[in-house]
Amino acid sequence: MTATEKSQTRGAGLHYGWVILAVSMLTVMGSIGLARFVYTLILPSMQDALGLSNTQAGGLATANFLGYLALAVISGVVASRHGPRRVVAVSMLVTGLAMVLTGMASSFQGALVLRFVTGAGSGGSNVPVMALVPAWFAARRRGLATGIAVGGSSLGLILMGPLVPRVLEAFGADGWRCSWYILGALVLLVGILGYVLLRDRPEEKGLRPIAAAPPAVEREQGEVARRPALGDAQDGGPPLNWKRIYRSGPMWHLAFVYVAFGFSYVIYGTFFAKYLIVEGGYSRQAVGSLWAVVGWISIFSGLAWGSISDVIGRNYALALVYLVQAVSYATFALWPSPAGFTASAIAFGLTGWSIPGIVAAACGDYVGARLAPAAFGFVTLFFGLGQAAGPSVAGLLADATSSFGPAFLVAAGVAVLGALGSLLLRPPRAAAGMASQGL
Repeated sequence: MTATEKSQTRGAGLHYGWVILAVSMLTVMGSIGLARFVYTLILPSMQDALGLSNTQAGGLATANFLGYLALAVISGVVASRHGPRRVVAVSMLVTGLAMVLTGMASSFQGALVLRFVTGAGSGGSNVPVMALVPAWFAARRRGLATGIAVGGSSLGLILMGPLVPRVLEAFGADGWRCSWYILGALVLLVGILGYVLLRDRPEEKGLRPIAAAPPAVEREQGEVARRPALGDAQDGGPPLNWKRIYRSGPMWHLAFVYVAFGFSYVIYGTFFAKYLIVEGGYSRQAVGSLWAVVGWISIFSGLAWGSISDVIGRNYALALVYLVQAVSYATFALWPSPAGFTASAIAFGLTGWSIPGIVAAACGDYVGARLAPAAFGFVTLFFGLGQAAGPSVAGLLADATSSFGPAFLVAAGVAVLGALGSLLLRPPRAAAGMASQGL
């Protein structure tokens, strides 16, 4: 801990920013880890019970991501103007209720609507909470902080990887329904916790962001101009300058790079279990155990790669992560054996969910903490387009070729394109400095 950090915590105990970070991690666990990634474990049983084709199964995932897309931009804008706390709480309530109702679905159409609503709630909670973290951490700690927050996705896999297969086995034909009931209840509890503990900005607790430089140094570096408090003009800050987002070339570039992650990872995450059960000969328990391994390995991936991005730059860190994930997807398709599947899971786990954390940190770097929720919502719009397309494309390829192998190879190719695009991305700190000078 630096001298500045020590001075912030001395006499007041733990800086409240760490509480914000812990609750943010739990929120990500609920909105993404439980609401989205556990779907791959429930899908085979749900697909059999409702008589769904692979294309329809992919369609359910696509509906979820379209819902996420619909709320991502709106929630980011609302959170930038009024603060993330209430937006996150309401959205988590919607997510939890929709998950419980998904367990009551009796047709493809009903499940389709409920997966859309679940996705909308996820977008309404994940985007604001991920953009909230940069407000509590200065630029030199943002990558680390957002990296820890995205670890919530891994926490969901660790907890549910072993549990869901047991629920499926214990309750037989209704196991998939009971799984949705349990997951939805957990999301509701996390939403209540978030409403009680989250705060929109450090000033509400009489604090400054963790690792913030002394005010005189911030003024010298132009940091104050880039990082005013969250809230609208009535909070004492200047009016929100939306043009800094929508007229920023680097923000558009970052958005298109983010598309590659949305498209590629979602194919792997959606059909991981289906592929292993149908083509790999795995049992549900074996799949759950391997998915939990991904969770254990990936829980520190966001922290590690976020910290790396603080040192080598967001662009180079993103490129490296994309390349590792491309290797994971290709291995999954080209080495169809227990050794190959395990190697793929380990490779994916090493990078896991680090890309959203790096992108969230980059948004804070580009436009400052106050506009970060809207900026993250903006790039998530493009990420969501990739997410919406991925499962349907993969499902169609699987039905046409009777294998998911080609779909995973397509995911690998798109991840390589993401790496190339990342290398051309302008360093966020340089771009922010240019913006502060009116360039």
